[in-house]
Amino acid sequence: MSAPAAEAPVTTARSGGPAQGPRTGRRKPKSSFRRRVSTWDRRYSPYLYISPFFILFAVVGLFPLVYTAWVATHDWDLIMGQGEFIGAENFLHVLGERAFWVSLRNTLSIFVLSSAPQVVAAILIAYLLDYNLRAKTFWRMGVLVPYVVTPVAVALIFSNLFGDRFGLVNSVLETIGIDAIGWHSDTLPSHLAIATMVNFRWIGYNALIFLAAMQAVPRDLYEAAEIDGAGKVRQFISVTIPNLRPTIIFVIITSTIGGLQIFDEPRMFDQYGRGGTDGQWQTMTMYLYELGWTRSDFGQASAVAVLLFLLIVAIGLVNFIITRRISSSEVKR
Repeated sequence: MSAPAAEAPVTTARSGGPAQGPRTGRRKPKSSFRRRVSTWDRRYSPYLYISPFFILFAVVGLFPLVYTAWVATHDWDLIMGQGEFIGAENFLHVLGERAFWVSLRNTLSIFVLSSAPQVVAAILIAYLLDYNLRAKTFWRMGVLVPYVVTPVAVALIFSNLFGDRFGLVNSVLETIGIDAIGWHSDTLPSHLAIATMVNFRWIGYNALIFLAAMQAVPRDLYEAAEIDGAGKVRQFISVTIPNLRPTIIFVIITSTIGGLQIFDEPRMFDQYGRGGTDGQWQTMTMYLYELGWTRSDFGQASAVAVLLFLLIVAIGLVNFIITRRISSSEVKR
């Protein structure tokens, strides 16, 4: 028997020399560093990507909010600047003013008269636009035209339409035997006129939002409802409205925020911009503007701004609680 051949040394492909063992001692720190960087990337990079929005919000949203609260607690004049710290004195002074409560009443009245009909009309228009109409793009773009018109132009047109003496609306009413209405002199008619302006501008915009949501509703649901014998009205109530619930909540919340901050339409309703001779349609934002830029009292104006912010938050929470209870009750059924 011959002796077994000696094993040839293992050579590398390039040098031909003996192969070296794995350099675990050198590569391990580099691999660990890469793994650590990868872990940091997975954990923290999402926060880095969304940070620009929050940084911008902190600069242009949160800081003015905190600074307004700071100004509201000081005797702050438009010309003389910051005065001494006076605590809640500005709030107590504003709450004791009749003009504040009148502006609050006007704001809530115009908000109710504009927001509720606006949402209902927008849903109905969106339902009609959801049909397979001829030239449907024309009709869908047409409802957006009032939103493109500037608020000043809308206010000028409607202030003339609702003129007390020579307005078109009063002329039509007198033609059919109804006495002329004091659209500028009376409180409720002035609110109706301003709410009409708001509805004119925003119904089409909200209708397109509802239309987009309606087109996302599965058509199988309508076919199943039709097989079960449901008519168009029943399909609208039982299929369309429940599927629009998140969109309705969104529109209600945005309408609440915008409706309580209404300024352009009431300010341009007459040539003086003061909300009427007795503040018939002066809103809280107009009252805030008067305190800050007419009376030069930034402290009281900031107090009104803080109170308006709290009012918006309170009504927004009420909307949220009501819609959440309605949603939960329907789920239980």
